[in-house]
Amino acid sequence: MFKTDSLKSAGLCLSFLFVFLSLFFLTTFCALASEVPEGERLYKVISDAVRGKGDATLPAKMKEQTAKLDWSQSQTLTFEGNLRLLKPQKGDDVREDTQVYLIRKLSGEIFVLVLPEAGADPQYAGLEKMLQDKMAFKIEMLTENIDGRDISFARLVDRPYQLTFDKIFKISIILLLFLVMVGMGLTLSVKDFVAVFTKPLGIITGLLIQYGILPLVAVLIGRLMGFYETMPFIFVGMVLAMSSPGGVTSNLLTQLTKGDLALSISLTSVSTVMALVFTPLLLSLYCSNVPNVVIPVGLIVQTIVVLVIIPLVIGMSVRAKWPNAAQKSTKVFSILGLVALLFLIVAGIISNMAVFKEFGRYSGGALAVLILAVCALILGMLGAKLIRANNSQNRAISFQALIRNASLSMAISLLIQDIMGDFYSAMFVTTAFYGIAMYLVGTLAIAVFRKMQVEQ
Repeated sequence: MFKTDSLKSAGLCLSFLFVFLSLFFLTTFCALASEVPEGERLYKVISDAVRGKGDATLPAKMKEQTAKLDWSQSQTLTFEGNLRLLKPQKGDDVREDTQVYLIRKLSGEIFVLVLPEAGADPQYAGLEKMLQDKMAFKIEMLTENIDGRDISFARLVDRPYQLTFDKIFKISIILLLFLVMVGMGLTLSVKDFVAVFTKPLGIITGLLIQYGILPLVAVLIGRLMGFYETMPFIFVGMVLAMSSPGGVTSNLLTQLTKGDLALSISLTSVSTVMALVFTPLLLSLYCSNVPNVVIPVGLIVQTIVVLVIIPLVIGMSVRAKWPNAAQKSTKVFSILGLVALLFLIVAGIISNMAVFKEFGRYSGGALAVLILAVCALILGMLGAKLIRANNSQNRAISFQALIRNASLSMAISLLIQDIMGDFYSAMFVTTAFYGIAMYLVGTLAIAVFRKMQVEQ
């Protein structure tokens, strides 16, 4: 029976390897075939100029041009979009003439914001606080040609304000995910963390695969697919998906396949707490040098503390004091978890409907995360085999590597996308695609694992 199971395991790995190679070449083709819109090209030109990577004279030329603008010929526009601040990289001398504020319509057009003298117009007060939200703008616009390139300039007619739907949406994300993590805390106790000492090899192996190997695999695939340069926020989304803690669904899948449930719960618990350190650390480590990307480490840490650590502690405290009530409410919170995941996907798509019209730009990312999910399962299985874990523990480690807290990674993406300048919601789309891909691969794994003998 052991040889039969080994052959089945080898066959599964070979099948996944075939799928991996097929998707690899298809994804490469899609990535190379993608076309960059004009607004995005202009954004990159100005961004590179400000950061000293392109025409360093462009910011000064734009500033000189603003003094010649005849606003009596301007056109008034009202639209929804984002405000973005471009400035030199850390270590450079930051001067007013090298900092550029851009306004971007949701449809993609870029406008260079003309700033008045300091304190001359109260409508411009607190611009940096507007960077993290979608805003409603009313501007006057003029287009001028600089070095053969049309650049649109804008000045504010009214003070921008945050969209009501955007404000409600972000509050809803925080409340829903907070309650979901309280529900997770209701299922945990201190003894779930004791496995670090009782089953140290399984825990260490699972965490090493989860936070050590798979983020590197995401970086490798992202580099090979060309996302690092051409679609940096898809690259960041892939790293974020692999830097997120294990999802509670991994425990369910482990139970369905008669895996080591205690090990699975312990891995989920420990990885969730460790996310406070490893999620921002890995994003900073692998994405800080990505072109046109600045990782808001402080905001990510704050988000994890508020949406993970605090509700987890609350849930565990409630279980410790009222265990019966905690047990009765777990079903409600399980349903809430599914509702939260669906809400994030549906509401995220609705709030970013304009960018989803260009679905073709995400096709390469969708295939890349499917490859990533396949790699996660294979590496989980191989890692467990290397430490000679039995089949029961193998399933727990494999599902823990594959199934991540997609709700958390999507929430982080949506909460930081505006301040990072991810105008096409590529991080959200990538993490959402992974949330789908991990269940597709997980379903296949369940079918295979159920036909294999469970060793105790």
